[in-house]
Amino acid sequence: MQTKLTAIVSAAILAGSLTGAALAGDKNMVQIKGSDTMVHLASAWAEKFMKNNSGIEISVTGGGSGTGFASLLNGTCDIANASRTIKDSEKNQAKSKGFEAIEHIVGLDGIAVIVNPSNPVKHLTMEQIKKIFSGETANWKTCGGPDAKISVFTRDSSSGTFQFFQEHVLAKGDYSVKARRLASNSAIVQSVGEDANGIGYVGLGYLTEAHGKVKAIGVSKDAKAAVILPSVNTVKDGSYPISRGLQMYTRNQPTGNVKVFMDFVFSAEGQKIVEEMGFVRK
Repeated sequence: MQTKLTAIVSAAILAGSLTGAALAGDKNMVQIKGSDTMVHLASAWAEKFMKNNSGIEISVTGGGSGTGFASLLNGTCDIANASRTIKDSEKNQAKSKGFEAIEHIVGLDGIAVIVNPSNPVKHLTMEQIKKIFSGETANWKTCGGPDAKISVFTRDSSSGTFQFFQEHVLAKGDYSVKARRLASNSAIVQSVGEDANGIGYVGLGYLTEAHGKVKAIGVSKDAKAAVILPSVNTVKDGSYPISRGLQMYTRNQPTGNVKVFMDFVFSAEGQKIVEEMGFVRK
């Protein structure tokens, strides 16, 4: 499956020259852009959908949720993938351009905090995570780990995961100036897997891909609360503290082939793919 998805993503990148094709008049091309967390999920949907609908082409590219919203606003995509909700400023921009950005919650996700497998730390509180990513805590011994400097890895600022984590974990505070910002979930997995003192975060769907390379730690709301590991079940029941929705946004209510594709996403077949990719069905 991974090989197929890589091929689809690569093909979609090549299709970048067709950006905005659907909006420009090619009704058989649906352009999807945005969240890197969702790019493999959307590619899996596209692969299955195109097998069942040979006359419709689906192009999927990443770049981050911010990139998806920008593309939706300037009319160069039909659907924006987003791992964060739309900002009021983006809503207002859409209205100023004569359309409404319609939200479709297509699944659920948990953000897993990951460390190197050699790290003895098994769980952290939300406050400890906040202090690590803000730079207030700089040594693992403060959290029961080795006497070693913490290497912090985050997504870049165009990422919806970056912004969600900043808002819900850092309480809208700033990331550490020493944090290394990376362009994708896969890059964070690789960096943490290669750095014995590394810590980062990835969408739940990337844990399967990262099996053995990194270790997901348990998270508790505070020192007295239960420690919860990120999983489909703990995201579904709301017990995992760092959970969120996965959204797709369209220009007004979808019509034509965009609607056909969105109907597939919400179908039993489409939602089965959500689970197969390690996320939680809506």
